[in-house]
Amino acid sequence: RRCRGRGRGRNGEEVMDELKAKDRQVGALERELGAQAGHAQKLQLQKEALDEQLGHVREAERHGNHGSPKREVMPGLGETPDLLYNQDVEERDLRRFQLKIAELHSVIRKLEDRNALLADERNELLKRAREAESQVKPIFEKNKRLSKKNDDMLHTLQRMEEKLKNLSRENAEMVRGPSHHSQLRRPISLTDLSHAHEEQEVEFLKLQISEQRGVIDELTQRHVVETYFGFDEESVDSETSSLTSFNTDLTDRTPATPEEDIEEGVSREEAELRFRQLTREYQALQRAYALLQEHSGGSMDAEREARTREQLQAELSGCQAKIADLEKALVERGQDAKWVEQKQYLLRANQDYHEKVGGCPGAEARLQAEVQDARDQNELLEFRVLELEERERRSPALNLHMSSFTENSSSALQTHCHQEGVKDLIIPELMKKLDILGDNGNLRNEEQVTVIQAGTVLSLCEKWLKQIDNTEAALTQKMSDLENDKELFSKQKGFLEEELDYRKQALDQAYMRIEELEATLYSALQQEQPGGRAVAEALSERQREELRLAVDRLRRQILRQSRQYDSQILQERMEMLQQAHQVRTPPPPPSR
Repeated sequence: RRCRGRGRGRNGEEVMDELKAKDRQVGALERELGAQAGHAQKLQLQKEALDEQLGHVREAERHGNHGSPKREVMPGLGETPDLLYNQDVEERDLRRFQLKIAELHSVIRKLEDRNALLADERNELLKRAREAESQVKPIFEKNKRLSKKNDDMLHTLQRMEEKLKNLSRENAEMVRGPSHHSQLRRPISLTDLSHAHEEQEVEFLKLQISEQRGVIDELTQRHVVETYFGFDEESVDSETSSLTSFNTDLTDRTPATPEEDIEEGVSREEAELRFRQLTREYQALQRAYALLQEHSGGSMDAEREARTREQLQAELSGCQAKIADLEKALVERGQDAKWVEQKQYLLRANQDYHEKVGGCPGAEARLQAEVQDARDQNELLEFRVLELEERERRSPALNLHMSSFTENSSSALQTHCHQEGVKDLIIPELMKKLDILGDNGNLRNEEQVTVIQAGTVLSLCEKWLKQIDNTEAALTQKMSDLENDKELFSKQKGFLEEELDYRKQALDQAYMRIEELEATLYSALQQEQPGGRAVAEALSERQREELRLAVDRLRRQILRQSRQYDSQILQERMEMLQQAHQVRTPPPPPSR
């Protein structure tokens, strides 16, 4: 799974590298496309210039061909070579211009074809990039899920390893357990008791084991071994030796009758059973003591512990007596424990005030910087408002009137003629008449050319008037935008002045707070009686100067904090005003 996740991660990285390379190719193609578009535009401008020159040449040729009949029929003898030379030059220029135009047309067609190919290639690359992104996204998500699952599997594996270690340790302890129990049962095989006694002994051993476990738990909790038998450092003899010594003690008695022997045998068996039980209990307690020594990490001497306890109790009693003596001495002097607590409280309060005074200079400097920033911003806004007012004062009053033209009404030229007082002239009828005259075959060539030129001039004038109307509308819109900007800056100036007043009030409050802290500190120092006088006398001139400097630093810090806070609020207000201005500003009219 890890290898598969790594392979998928590598595939995702390769796809991302390929996408980045394609993005770079697309950017290069777009730059090349822009350069070619600029070149094509330049060629188009050259073509338009050549077309214009060609039109001038044709118009000049037309004027030359449609000259006066007298000059055409009876030219001067000296003018014939000049006319022929001029006609040859004009024909050569015309052919050269036509060839140039044809070349430009071919270049433009090639560039347009190249542009179309590049656009198709760019669209194809964008399509492939989007497809690659759609393919890479699920791979990334799957890789994340696999990595998360891999981490979970690693954590589970670690937990299983820890659990396996615990189980192996418990198994080893359980394996050591039967050998331990066999050692406990070993002395039983030495006796010649009956089967009933053995069953009773097994039950008793079970009860004894449960009791010993409770004793061991208590010993591990108390960390001190205290038994009925005391503390014995010597090793205990085996159960067999104890039994033999007990038997020897019993055999030292005088012989008795058979009945007494029977009673004596029964009592002897009971005594042996009780002695074995006590011996096992003693050995179990010794083992528990050894385990407790191993658990505590060293040997524990009961007598030494007792001596240490007695010594600590003696020291405790001595300290208590010393405390009582000190309290009595304070009572005799008239100074009880409450005065000591009050003095400690005043010292802590003095330390807190000192820390606050030490933190004030930074806040004061920050507040001063914020106030200075607010003042600079206010000055900039005032300068901007004055600049806008000066620009408005210098600019002429524009009372532009936008004329609305419907489809069924007269043209812009007709409306302009009506505004100028020429009401007898109707432009549409005049255009129709000019078209009719241009189609009339009875007119001479010069008259037809004049009629056509007059129609062209009228159409150009109408277009020019439409452009003027559009420019008028754009200027009106720009004027309204400037008025809105002026109102917005005026409102912004008012807001900033209010904010500045508010920050000045906050600064005054900060000064008042500093004075209150100084008064509180002074009163706290004066209230320490008689300890206050001792502390005041203990302060040297240098310490008083340091305290005064700390108070100044605290004041500056508070001012600086207030200034930073003011600057932050001012910046937020500026951003809100800019957003409102962007929302209110309409989009510019489309360029024609």
